[in-house]
Amino acid sequence: MPRTKGSKNKPKTVAVDYVAQIAEEQAAKDAAIAELANAETAVDDLMAQLADLKETVKAKKANIKIIDKAIAKLEAKKAKADAAAEAEAKKTEAQEMVGKLLAEGMSVDEILEKLK
Repeated sequence: MPRTKGSKNKPKTVAVDYVAQIAEEQAAKDAAIAELANAETAVDDLMAQLADLKETVKAKKANIKIIDKAIAKLEAKKAKADAAAEAEAKKTEAQEMVGKLLAEGMSVDEILEKLK
């Protein structure tokens, strides 16, 4: 069937407002730039905080090393003092035993044999 001639065959022309579309895209671009600037500022702030935290951690680790050295020195002093106290206790015990054996009437030679 042949097509009828008339207004149906005419191409439709739509008026496009390019200026408005450009303005919308420019506004979207400006918003994206503002968001990027905010994000960069946030990243810079976080990097500064991270640097501060790294310095804090470094200082705390150094402090821990100092404390560990102090603990090691104190433990060495304690061990030395314990050894001296133990030696003093043995000496006192030996003196008491010698005094007791002498009081029982043992000779010095017999006491020396027992102490070995």
